[in-house]
Amino acid sequence: MYLRDDAYGNVRRQIDALRVQVGMSNTRILMLLLAGFIPLGAFAGNLGELSLSALEQRVKAIDNELSGLAKYSLRTGVGANGYRSKAYNTSDNPEWVQVNLQQEALVDMVVLVPTLWRDSEKGFRAEGFPLDFRIVAGMAGDEQGETVAAFTEQNGLLPRIAPVAVPIPETQADWVRIEANRLSTRGGDDKFVLQFSELMVFSGARNQALGCPVSATREDVGHWSNWGKPYLTDGFVPYLMDAASGRKSVAFLARAELSTRPVFTIDLEAVHEISHIHLHALDQGDTAPQAFASDFGIPRKLVIEGATRSDFSDAHLLTEYQCRSLYDCGPIMMQRTSPTPCRFVRLTATDPYLHDTGTHMQNRIAFAEIEVFSEAGNLALGKPVKADFRRLTSRPLSHITDGCNFYGNILPVRDWMVQLARRHDLENERPLVAAELNRHYLRQKANLRRMVWLATLLTLGGVIIILVDRMIRQRAILRMREQIAADLHDELGANIHAIGLLGDLARSAKTSPRKRDAFLQRMRALTERTGAAARYCTNLLEAEGLYEDLVADMRRAATRIMADIDYELSFEGEEHLARIKPRKRIDLFLFYKECLINIIRHSGATRADIRLLADDKELRLVIRDNGHGLDGSIPPSLIRRARLLGAQARFEKSDSSGTCIALTLKRKPLGGLL
Repeated sequence: MYLRDDAYGNVRRQIDALRVQVGMSNTRILMLLLAGFIPLGAFAGNLGELSLSALEQRVKAIDNELSGLAKYSLRTGVGANGYRSKAYNTSDNPEWVQVNLQQEALVDMVVLVPTLWRDSEKGFRAEGFPLDFRIVAGMAGDEQGETVAAFTEQNGLLPRIAPVAVPIPETQADWVRIEANRLSTRGGDDKFVLQFSELMVFSGARNQALGCPVSATREDVGHWSNWGKPYLTDGFVPYLMDAASGRKSVAFLARAELSTRPVFTIDLEAVHEISHIHLHALDQGDTAPQAFASDFGIPRKLVIEGATRSDFSDAHLLTEYQCRSLYDCGPIMMQRTSPTPCRFVRLTATDPYLHDTGTHMQNRIAFAEIEVFSEAGNLALGKPVKADFRRLTSRPLSHITDGCNFYGNILPVRDWMVQLARRHDLENERPLVAAELNRHYLRQKANLRRMVWLATLLTLGGVIIILVDRMIRQRAILRMREQIAADLHDELGANIHAIGLLGDLARSAKTSPRKRDAFLQRMRALTERTGAAARYCTNLLEAEGLYEDLVADMRRAATRIMADIDYELSFEGEEHLARIKPRKRIDLFLFYKECLINIIRHSGATRADIRLLADDKELRLVIRDNGHGLDGSIPPSLIRRARLLGAQARFEKSDSSGTCIALTLKRKPLGGLL
């Protein structure tokens, strides 16, 4: 895990907000965050709350950042593994390991590099990396120190193959200790141990722990060829430097005469105080197995001197490197030097590497890069190199200081470790973001599918509505035609028949002028009424103005039509009749008139009894006469009129001879009579 300003700016902002709330300094809050007292998850946003576009942008940002980070390229061949504690059967056995920096330093980052083990099912993984531990820094004489970071199993550091880069508040210290409370297992026998490949303590870009002595819980822990306390700070890590940028460069490789001692001189072009020198071994490429051992071309002993004069008359010994075995050699051999001002650096192979060709022995010298460091960084980058020996075959000397290896640019060690740690965090985050993004896509797909179905249903519904509307309109037209035909038949037919009957009565009343005038007057009124009805029948919208006073109109109609027939007309619940809709009122009146016309036309009756009863539930019209009666069926004209009215008409048997027609109109549940 590693926190970086550009990647976790929101964490910084939330820390600032928390500082205002609790009155702590940013440094103190950051220390609590790293110590585990404030969970990092509190600042990591809930992926479920992010929008689809935000998740897509996050995946793109992760991919873009990953493309610029160093890659995991693991070492092959023989080499030292690091430090291993005593083995236990349970995890709850406290262990600690401490690096003594030998001088005070203002440290700001601790890097823990795990030892790696190949799992036959899951591939490489860290083994023996503690599950619960804290990092303590202190000064000489202070055995307790100060906790600068702490982690538990809930921090999710495992599984991993990347280093853990822990930025800490700037702390003045001359020792740093890792205290483990819970251990994890090692491969093979599943024993619980504390293991690290390397422990680095940085002050800026400088690894203050390089080559420093190490103490541990048990000083009697055995030293094996590949395990031991010195290997914890020897600068060897289980990775090859595989940067994501820069051009590839082949290593310098030369064959020299057996009688010579190869010498390289680098001109730094200015006087600087040298603090570190890094020797990069030959890059053999990506073949498996490797063609040569990892120490190929590395001198068995190399003396490194510095001077301010080109003739080295004021030479000072900076450091000596000795390669006693393969465990003293790695991809990068990091050497601390005594701080010495110098412009020229000379490397002398006092014991060169001997290569057996199978027929004879040869001196071989090979370096991928030589870096010379001061506080200003790598001073040797791009500087001229001189080889003070006769090279029988060689590659260009400029490759020694071109700043590149077989994979690309050579990075500062701190940046390299930070990039590997950052890659681990991003590669763990990306599947979570991708899974949430996939859930968004699935929801979007489901919503799109629903929208397609909804659009299909709406389209189908629209088509159905159009067809139904068309059918309703056609039925309305047919109903309108039937209505007009019925109205013309019932209204005009009845009136014309009544006019004819009144004409016959007027003609028979020749001897009675008063009676004849009355018949003629009734004929005139009925004629005007017929004309108005004809006009209304041609426009049913205007017909709603007819028969507003239903009782009065029914009385007038009976007076006009029942000219020589005795009748009795009675009403009950007249107050309910005003609630009948205009169209229903017209249909009811025309049904009533048709019944009267049928009586005077066909029944031969001399008396009729008419009753109209209305209440909250229904309206009932009953018409009886004493004529010769029906044959048991209601006339079609009445059936049609009852259907238009939405009522039920039936034939009822009379107590005496004659006909009884009953019409029943039910009240609708939500309103009056319709």
